[in-house]
Amino acid sequence: MTARPAARTLLAVAGASIASLLLAACGGGSSDTGESSAASASSEALSHVHGLGVDPADGRVYVATHQGLYTVAEGQKPKLVGDSRDDFMGFTVTGENTFIASGHGAPGSDRPGNVGLIETKDAGRTWTTRSLSGEADFHSLDSAKGTVYGYEAGRIRISSDLKSWDDRATLEALDVAVSPTGDKLLATTAEGVVTSTDGGRTFGKGSGNVQAFVSWPAEKSLFGIDMSGKLSSSADGGKTWKELTTVPGGQPQALTAVNADHILAATMSGVYESRDGGKTFSELAPLVS
Repeated sequence: MTARPAARTLLAVAGASIASLLLAACGGGSSDTGESSAASASSEALSHVHGLGVDPADGRVYVATHQGLYTVAEGQKPKLVGDSRDDFMGFTVTGENTFIASGHGAPGSDRPGNVGLIETKDAGRTWTTRSLSGEADFHSLDSAKGTVYGYEAGRIRISSDLKSWDDRATLEALDVAVSPTGDKLLATTAEGVVTSTDGGRTFGKGSGNVQAFVSWPAEKSLFGIDMSGKLSSSADGGKTWKELTTVPGGQPQALTAVNADHILAATMSGVYESRDGGKTFSELAPLVS
């Protein structure tokens, strides 16, 4: 498994903990065809989580993994959505029954190694290619006010129609998150969380608080999780952080805050949920290595 050039630089700066996290997140890099995936993985076992989300239509929790999209619920076994075993590298919920994603086609499928930007309007049962098929592999996706923000191959790219893309800043990052009002974009780097106020064209200096993943559901409710699984919140857009708790399971794989109270996190051991603003977490589903 080989990290991309931008990732390799970030690894050298940030050290061993972020190195292993980035290698897991990259899943083989943008040229990966998915052949290293465990295609025979059980429909009741989760591994290599890349994204989390909740469908506002019914409150169901979705987990985007190296071997397909699943739904999970406490006390129930994970269920594969549809019949796709594609590697979902980037994933976010944009509306009722509507998600966007990116990644790699499953071995033996007719989908390309890099699927570009794909969209579902039936809660993951079927997917439609919207743009960049065979070209792009977004490792992070977020949206606000009808605009999609993606991080792909070391650069920020944005789109208002899912078809045409505007390339913005280049930087070495792991995750991006846009403010609910759409006026600020954050990226997690080895120097800390960096902020853009011009739509991702330029970024300021890092805050010094190194987070692996960030999620911004409400203006004064920004959440970040660091390399050890420590969850923190910020009420000022990432300038200062308040430690909340440590999510079970060590290194994080994904973070999504649905609102100020409802938070989802995936670590090395499982998918966890908080309903009290990150004070406590319960396990929704275990992960297998």
